[in-house]
Amino acid sequence: MIGEPDSNTYPLMFAIKHESSRAKLYGWIDSSVNGSTSVHRNSPEANDLYSNRFEIDQAVLYFERLPDTVQQDHIDIGYHLTALYGTDYRYTIDKGYFVSQLIEDHREYGFDPTLEYIDIYVPRVGEGMNLRIGRFISVPGIEAQLSPNNYVFSHSLLYSVDPFTDSGIMATIKISDAWLIQLGITASHDVAPWTSDAKPSGTACLSYTTPLANNNFYLCANGINDGKYAYNNLQQYDGTWYHRFSKTVHIATEAWYMYERDVPADDPVVAPAITPEAGTDAAFCRPGQLRCTAPEYAVVNYINKELSVHRYISFRSDFLNDKKGQRTGVPTRYSENTFSFNQWIGSTIQIRPEVRFDHSWDRPGYDNGARTNQFTAATDLIFHF
Repeated sequence: MIGEPDSNTYPLMFAIKHESSRAKLYGWIDSSVNGSTSVHRNSPEANDLYSNRFEIDQAVLYFERLPDTVQQDHIDIGYHLTALYGTDYRYTIDKGYFVSQLIEDHREYGFDPTLEYIDIYVPRVGEGMNLRIGRFISVPGIEAQLSPNNYVFSHSLLYSVDPFTDSGIMATIKISDAWLIQLGITASHDVAPWTSDAKPSGTACLSYTTPLANNNFYLCANGINDGKYAYNNLQQYDGTWYHRFSKTVHIATEAWYMYERDVPADDPVVAPAITPEAGTDAAFCRPGQLRCTAPEYAVVNYINKELSVHRYISFRSDFLNDKKGQRTGVPTRYSENTFSFNQWIGSTIQIRPEVRFDHSWDRPGYDNGARTNQFTAATDLIFHF
């Protein structure tokens, strides 16, 4: 947030008596348990992929220094490093960063250095500009990979199949209190710049906040290039809208359209001619096609009500149309509805129980293609340090 001071303090920094330091070491451990009507897997539900079990989703350590973006006198440097271990590594890992543990070894638990970047704050470019260089979270969207950055425990279908992290350079320029723009060049989605799948890809975003801050509109064209098939080379057009009804009630809505061109066909007759990349799905093209364009679109809405300083409730509705099955492995329409209760215990423990119902409309999309409906009851517990 350009122009906002860094006022965060963390238990670990107090423990080592460096609570006033601008360089901060902190993190969390997020564990979860779920009960599901599916026997094998809950996918495409995320992040509780494995049915009816307890797991450690994320054990995360941050080391960061935020740049001072309040002042207009000098360039300031920041940095961020993230180490993540747990079952959620599959939702952050990039091709080129230890990806063999997922696509070759199929490990349930893994490690990912999820974020590594530097921030360069440059004053007097508009009302301030931040240049982020390295590997960072893909910019658009309500949800994010790191557990505390989300309203509820599980993720929407919309989130479970869109880009996760990008590597490159992103400029964020504050034009005024109302307007913010972002322009960037990345190596495409979920790939390291040194891999064969990397290609120069453009990102452009525009954010507008109304004068009373009751509405925010955020539009992004993300990872745009020729769109030809490569590892997660998604062409994403994304929009979010936040609306505040009162101090305790707001909604958050997101919609996107994505596609890849020339995706190999999932056809027993023609499939041997073109093999999809490891860790990706083919497309259900028309009979006889070797390749085709694979589009998908999705929309999600959150309704959030604060009950007190330490608790709130959320209701989420979500729809995904994976038209060629290239993102989930099944060409069908999906929907889900989730109700979540969120409670803080002190300042270090966060618990988020939820109930969720999923449905695939055109063919079975759950429990490895055995079910059209899936009901889950789950909770996670985050210990912040």
